[in-house]
Amino acid sequence: MVRLIQKSGYIKAGSASGYMKYIATRERVEKLKGSAPVTKGQQQLIENLLRDFPDAKELPEYEDYSAVSTFGSASVLISAVLDANAHKFTDRDGYMKYIATRPRAEHHGEHGLFSNRPVSLDAALKEVETHTGNVWTFIWSLRREDAVRLGYDHAESWRKLIKAHQVEIAEAMKIPPDQIRWYAAFHDEGHHPHVHAMVWSDDPKQGRLTKEGVKKIRSRFSNDIFQDEMYTLYQEKDVSYKELVAMSRRTMKELLEKMRSGSCGSPVIENKLLELSQSLETVKGKKVYGYLKKPVKVQVDAIVDELAKLPEVADCYEVWNGLRDELEGYYKDVPRQRLPLSQQKEFRAIKNLVIQEAENLRLGVFTFEDAEMSDELETDLEILPQSVGYGEVLGYRQAAALFYDDDVTQAEKREAVRTLEQLWDKGFTSAAYHLGKAYRDGLGVLPDDEKAEEWFRCSAAIGNVKSQYALGKLLQEQGRLSEAVAWYEHACKSDSQYAQYSLGKMYFLGNGVSKDVSRAIQLLTSSANQGNQYAQYVLGKLCLQGKEVEKNPGAAEYWLTLSAVQGNAPAQFLLEHRQYDPSVLLCTVRLLHHMSNIFWETLPPPNPAGGHVESKLMGRIREKKIAMGHKPDDHEEYRRPSMSM
Repeated sequence: MVRLIQKSGYIKAGSASGYMKYIATRERVEKLKGSAPVTKGQQQLIENLLRDFPDAKELPEYEDYSAVSTFGSASVLISAVLDANAHKFTDRDGYMKYIATRPRAEHHGEHGLFSNRPVSLDAALKEVETHTGNVWTFIWSLRREDAVRLGYDHAESWRKLIKAHQVEIAEAMKIPPDQIRWYAAFHDEGHHPHVHAMVWSDDPKQGRLTKEGVKKIRSRFSNDIFQDEMYTLYQEKDVSYKELVAMSRRTMKELLEKMRSGSCGSPVIENKLLELSQSLETVKGKKVYGYLKKPVKVQVDAIVDELAKLPEVADCYEVWNGLRDELEGYYKDVPRQRLPLSQQKEFRAIKNLVIQEAENLRLGVFTFEDAEMSDELETDLEILPQSVGYGEVLGYRQAAALFYDDDVTQAEKREAVRTLEQLWDKGFTSAAYHLGKAYRDGLGVLPDDEKAEEWFRCSAAIGNVKSQYALGKLLQEQGRLSEAVAWYEHACKSDSQYAQYSLGKMYFLGNGVSKDVSRAIQLLTSSANQGNQYAQYVLGKLCLQGKEVEKNPGAAEYWLTLSAVQGNAPAQFLLEHRQYDPSVLLCTVRLLHHMSNIFWETLPPPNPAGGHVESKLMGRIREKKIAMGHKPDDHEEYRRPSMSM
């Protein structure tokens, strides 16, 4: 891979030589060639150099010397190391004279020094000698084949490059652009043609070079030198990236479906969760990972590590890691370090979810396992205006369908919004429901809860049951619970199974209403009798536990079976483990569900630009989440992602 090597350092005012003996032997060593064996003197000198300059092992000359240690390869290595570190063992005027006059420096008259204006070596030497501040040194080096191919095998190209970027160099070094001073010389070495440069400020008190500044300068030079090649390379990588991500997403989709649909128990995880729940009894303040003491954090990490051992998670993590390795390999030279899942920053959210599960165990919280619920698929007879043409009806149905197609662009969804707004004006009252969802979820428009509520109300007021339920759900998410209850009640009068289920949960938990288990059971039963698998599951679980209602194994089996037949994994799991307390058993199942969502959400988008989702829109969606109390990188609010490829 083509690359620009950059080294930097500085020479303090008044500093002198520490390695003058190296300089004294430089000319003689430089000229020695041949295939004779390396001498003891050369070996000793190379050992000293490598001890004092460990990064010399990165030089291509060191690779040659390591492969074949001869008199000639040793001489070339010694020459290269001395040249790369000359600024460390000469004073500043000596260094300038050295880079300007040494053998193989490209000369311009009597010397090889150049700058952004004509150069007198004597004047330059006097200038650097009298400067009382620090002088920074740079070496920019290319491999021979790259320098020749890219046209950087002579001084003029380097002079133009440095001159073109001198303002950026000044900014990176905290030097006013009109006060930067620099001199450089091109050395046409065998393996690595390179440039030595000296940079300082007219004001001796100014100038500072940070790691970030060094990185910025190298980046600017690399982008310029490799501009054409990088464009072609990134085009090729872009295609490869898309193919790789698409393949990995397909593989991950299959694995995650197995993780979601499967159910497993883990006695080790269950015992560790019980131990963690006991430890949380003594924790004061927020029960989140960042606030816990180290011993409790160790317990949390141990649970995550046990989760990582489960075959479903291990398989997904292997695919996830493989994809990250491949993608970083495109753009980085250093291999990516694989970490245990508990230490991987993208999976930090699972730690708080583990804590949440343990806390629920401690408090005896009843859980519903309904995060996967698809609650907006109810079909009802849409009321269309009279005397409308077939074309308008077709346009309405196509526009509504576009919102739920993951393969269309945001621009197409924006057009669908405009179409539905026009159709609303023509009497298509059902359009308001789809417009409410568009503004709620950011489909073709920026998320706007006020507009979403406006459209849902328009539809709900004229009796659209789906809008009544959606409005209740939106108000509940905003904490406007009494209003949410009122709209759920409206939807329940029309036998909305999802409104019955949601309102039943509120009565069961005493959330926004007085706790009323009898009313909750009535609503959940109505929903379950309409085939709602989540209501069936809750009734079965309640009958199995026998806490809020009388224990009834027969009823538990009946409701759980109805739910399991519809594909409800937790219901199937409880049927298979009816002899155990479900509150502990289900923790691992829920954690697997959470883990699967994190895996999917942390996969790269289908292409480097993020697919069809616009960055501005995603930014607003993220802002909306933060405003609701979520951190920018958390994963606490889960909606099952669409896995359409």
